Amino acid sequence: MTQQSAIVCPDFLPTELRQALADGRRWLTPSDDGHMVWHDWGDPKQPAVVLLHGGSGSWLHWVHTIAPLRDAGWRVLVPDLPGFGDSHLPADCSDTHHLPPYLHQGLHHIAPQGPVRVVGFSFGGMTAALWLKDHPQDAQQLVLVGAPGMGIKVPERVPLKGWRHLLEPAQRDAVHRHNLLALMLKYPESLDALALDLHRANVERDRMPRRRLSGTPIVADTLPHLRMPVSAIYGEHDALYAGRMDEVHALMASLTPDWRGWHTVPGAGHWVQYEAAPAFDAVLHRILA
Repeated sequence: MTQQSAIVCPDFLPTELRQALADGRRWLTPSDDGHMVWHDWGDPKQPAVVLLHGGSGSWLHWVHTIAPLRDAGWRVLVPDLPGFGDSHLPADCSDTHHLPPYLHQGLHHIAPQGPVRVVGFSFGGMTAALWLKDHPQDAQQLVLVGAPGMGIKVPERVPLKGWRHLLEPAQRDAVHRHNLLALMLKYPESLDALALDLHRANVERDRMPRRRLSGTPIVADTLPHLRMPVSAIYGEHDALYAGRMDEVHALMASLTPDWRGWHTVPGAGHWVQYEAAPAFDAVLHRILA
């Protein structure tokens, strides 16, 4: 049975941001062996946009995106994907290809007005592409944000470090800072206290640790099967494709039947919607319009 309650924002969010998001609703949608958590803002009668977070993430990847979309007239639905945030990890889920049925079922429990728009960040972009290949009736538009899975490697990428074996919080935070600058953010000044708090809260609730499909061409293989309009937004300095962004752009455009364009946000890394929030929001609103 679907359950609805008031949203609970973490205490570490700045007061202004917490107040901006305080009118949200929290849904528990049932699955065969647990539940999936969705977060919901805006008028239920308005057209809906679904935001899917990245790997080792949660709805908190979108804290700077939600209120502007709601204020622009959208109903904003942001799930914690199965195995992340507050959502249960079903027994059969080990990577992105297992998630589409849970998104399809959860969306229909919440029952937004008409087909939604889907915006998928990183791992969420892979998941969104697979979801809409299997259930094209669920959405009328897809926006990929920093999506991996294009089969293009950047061997000189800075490796991420493990942290779960470390006992001291200061040691863990040092690794979190390294990993944020290695993958998520371009500039040290972007790694503020909020970014660290968000990342820490997210990675500590990641229960799907053996994901491997992001290193395969899973998105490239899926794009030819999508029949809705597809656009892409990437940060100028996205670490996933450093030095190879033009190749990714050309490949994505060549594979997608209804390609609507590539958008680069200057001065941002992989977590573009955080590091360059105003510029990202402006681009996303134009695409959705």
